[in-house]
Amino acid sequence: MTPVSGGAAELRRPAAVVPAGERGATRIADRVVAKVAGQAAREALGELPEDAARPYATVVVRHETARIRLHLELEYPGDIGARCGRVRRHVVERVSALVGMEVPEVAVQVERLHPATAYGAAQGRTR
Repeated sequence: MTPVSGGAAELRRPAAVVPAGERGATRIADRVVAKVAGQAAREALGELPEDAARPYATVVVRHETARIRLHLELEYPGDIGARCGRVRRHVVERVSALVGMEVPEVAVQVERLHPATAYGAAQGRTR
């Protein structure tokens, strides 16, 4: 003889209680992560040339991973590679800390170089 299920009695049994803090899911929009990344880039760059556009980011979020593309304008002459590396590291650190996502890739795109004012003036160049 096989046991018979309790039918409706089994349906009324309360499910395991999950604490309120562990229920549901949190989804952080791509544009929110992009704003955090753009702000982190501004922090890392410090002072920008006066006619430079603010850095901005585009982001693709999948699960708990954010892939970031930064768009920057930098002052020239200067060590572009070192500045991009510093920005990249700072953005990874801040996005990970503030948003809690893994950042495996930060692509930095330098949109424009701005000549340093002192550099052009020292060469006697005018525009």
